[in-house]
Amino acid sequence: MSLQVFGLPVSRGVAIGRAVLVASSPIDVAHYFVEATQVEHEIGRLRHARDVVAGELTALQRELPADAPAELSALLDVHIMLLHDELLADATKLWIVERHYNAEWALAAQLEVVARQFDEMEDDYLRERKADVEQVVERLLRALSRGAGSLVATTAHPRDFAGEDPLVLVANDIAPADMLQFKGSVFTGFITDVGGRTSHTAIVARSMDIPAVVGAREASRLIRQDDWVVIDGDAGVVIVDPSPIVLEEYRFRQRQSDLERARLDRLRHTPAVTLDGQVVELMANIELPTDAPAALAAGAVGVGLFRSEFLFMNRNGHLPDEDEQYAAYRDAVLAMKGLPVTIRTVDVGADKPLERMSLQELRHEHALNPALGRRAIRWSLSEPEMFMQQLRAILRAAAHGPVRLLIPMVAHLGEAKAALAAVARARQALVLSGQPAGDVMVGAMVEVPAAALVLPLFLQHFDFVSIGTNDLIQYTLAIDRADEAVAHLYDPWHPAVLQLLARAIEEAARAGKPVSVCGEMAGDPAFTELLLSMGLRSFSMHPSQIAAVKQRVLRADTRRLRTCLSQVLASDEPEQAWRLALVPLEAAA
Repeated sequence: MSLQVFGLPVSRGVAIGRAVLVASSPIDVAHYFVEATQVEHEIGRLRHARDVVAGELTALQRELPADAPAELSALLDVHIMLLHDELLADATKLWIVERHYNAEWALAAQLEVVARQFDEMEDDYLRERKADVEQVVERLLRALSRGAGSLVATTAHPRDFAGEDPLVLVANDIAPADMLQFKGSVFTGFITDVGGRTSHTAIVARSMDIPAVVGAREASRLIRQDDWVVIDGDAGVVIVDPSPIVLEEYRFRQRQSDLERARLDRLRHTPAVTLDGQVVELMANIELPTDAPAALAAGAVGVGLFRSEFLFMNRNGHLPDEDEQYAAYRDAVLAMKGLPVTIRTVDVGADKPLERMSLQELRHEHALNPALGRRAIRWSLSEPEMFMQQLRAILRAAAHGPVRLLIPMVAHLGEAKAALAAVARARQALVLSGQPAGDVMVGAMVEVPAAALVLPLFLQHFDFVSIGTNDLIQYTLAIDRADEAVAHLYDPWHPAVLQLLARAIEEAARAGKPVSVCGEMAGDPAFTELLLSMGLRSFSMHPSQIAAVKQRVLRADTRRLRTCLSQVLASDEPEQAWRLALVPLEAAA
């Protein structure tokens, strides 16, 4: 029976495919695909874990005291039997063989299937046996985590082993580290129960240019493995088991979308110049050096934001050392062929936890205000050795091409001075050791209202600024960007947000310092003309958005747009005022 699930539209387009559920687990589970040649290895890991757990249970049973209740021994018998049950053991192998899931993912997927079967049992006693299965699977997952041989660090490019059927990912939530694993994988769309428009899942989905719906609440419970699913990323609707008529309608929309993308693709190498001759920089946001070729191919004139934190995540507690970071930054610089690369120092915390942090730091529910805690530059300054390694690596990479160094979430002058002093010390250390280092411009991210309000103070110390609109909106409106419960209050058109943006761009221009916007607003064509009217001439976004934004730039006249700005900033409803202001301009065009 077909059903609909409603959520938040966060990445446009239509995706149609079979559902792959990433089930929640009592312990952290890595999700990744393995190569065909690694299938036997994964099955071997699974078999080894089963033998280890069987040994543990047998030992427990053997060491039971003589006066232990008979039920305890019987319970252990049940767990040993479950270990070898076909419903668990053989079916788990099938996920590895047919879908090429890693062993942990296969176990979690099969647990989800079995748990649903127990939930549907009418007999209370049998239904409660689900807990036994969950305990056995938890033991197996722990045995897998203790054993060697995980391929997570070496499996870089998952392939499509699902035959001709496309796949869409369904989960309660997806950790940023898992999103990195899924990036470039087989999935054509994402659905999550939780999350807001600027949650990390939403941002990465947009960066992958695939449809996504988040905040769908019950999606992972209502959708089953292998269900056919339509994701309408424009309307925020998920259709499970669609009828043939509905399916054909959405396939038609997919074809239309493909044609539009092909049309925009022809603008890739057209210079971004407005009708009145204003040259506009359209740069790319990237997460890894391997993203740089896609940025060039999309026509980016540089990297406006290299999110270096992705080099630090999903590392099983082993942070990249200076040489590894240097190699990554150098590769990005070389790949951009002389175009500037802006590297942001590590921005972890809040919705981007780092494995090396304590359990309490990882679990947001244990922190009252994670977004207000030790994150971004605050974390870097509290980890001076790590920060120094990163700064040295960036300065070394700058010897290979133009590099800009970006400090995230600066709010206090003391932070700015401490960061700049650290850059000076890193350079001095390289000089003393005889290692080559290049010149870098050092900039600050404007992400909190405090930075926007006292920007002239920071501009005395930094060479440029980049406005991160996602966090600026979050902190201005006191909205947790990852919380779907308040997602409806996240409003880029809020008068306070627009006034801070306009003020920051104007202050930077007055000081003669370059300013760019690298948040979601930069890649949203709905804001292109507005940002141009504020005087912005540098945008940084995911490569997939460059053509659409360039189209708006090519049709814009900044002199006319500028005349509309003051009335929009003074309006109680800026979005409506801006649309009305554009009507005569579009009619005259």
